[in-house]
Amino acid sequence: MNPINTVIVKTLPLLPKKLVRVFANKYIAGDNINDAVAAVKALNVKTIMATIDVLGESIKDRSEAVQSKNESLEVLDTIVKEKLDGNLSVKLTMIALAMDYELCRNLFSEILESAKSKNIFVRIDMENSEVTDITIKMYREMRAKYDNVGLVLQAYLRRTKKDVMDLTEEKANFRLCKGIYVEPESIAFKGRQEIRDNYLKVLRIMFERNAYVGIATHDDYLTDGAEKIIKEMNISKDRYEFQMLLGVREWLRDKIVANGHRTRVYVPFGKRWYEYSIRRFQENPNVAGQVLKSIFSK
Repeated sequence: MNPINTVIVKTLPLLPKKLVRVFANKYIAGDNINDAVAAVKALNVKTIMATIDVLGESIKDRSEAVQSKNESLEVLDTIVKEKLDGNLSVKLTMIALAMDYELCRNLFSEILESAKSKNIFVRIDMENSEVTDITIKMYREMRAKYDNVGLVLQAYLRRTKKDVMDLTEEKANFRLCKGIYVEPESIAFKGRQEIRDNYLKVLRIMFERNAYVGIATHDDYLTDGAEKIIKEMNISKDRYEFQMLLGVREWLRDKIVANGHRTRVYVPFGKRWYEYSIRRFQENPNVAGQVLKSIFSK
């Protein structure tokens, strides 16, 4: 890990909120849905798709969970109204997963029902290992009813290969990412290269088992490796897409688009931008460094 990135992250919570916002502005669309619409439209003009995320997670209040559900419904309505080429990403702990499973199921069912009626896909974001099993359980319940829902798996977890083998039996639609939460070595690969190696191994298995995959990474080693697998296995363009975060390594994103691959950008927005930014930068200091480079490269 780059020590400069670590220093940046340690310094951020000590800085005025307005200065932290300078970092966040490259990474987050803004405070409200109109900001997200503007960001998505700018991407769509470049033939880049989007997935919109309302910021927040780990809520502990029923009224907050209902409000979060309503915000997701507003995103779905806006996608249709503004004719956006995008879908929705949802963190289940934002709609009470860790607090009340039945409430979460009811709220998420409402989101998926609305999305299905509008022909919009919904991606369940994966969170830390404490909720991996329960997230997969919820996905399975919803997938039995809805075909417009997909899941994220994290390549650094040792369990992921088995999860892929199990979930591809149910024709799962995946986003594959490295994983950013700090997890113990007993359940997660820790070395940079072993995470990369497992990522490409899992990606190959997903393709072998006929899954659709969102290849989510900012690591050009992995994008190059993915392209080699796609070419070697003759994977058609309708079976995958590359995915990246808003404002991170845009040169790599543009290269992927120029190479003719479907590409989707994760567009987060909301009033919880500060907490989200600090947490994400702390979990993955490399992202903070990449955002800083993006700011000063303009």
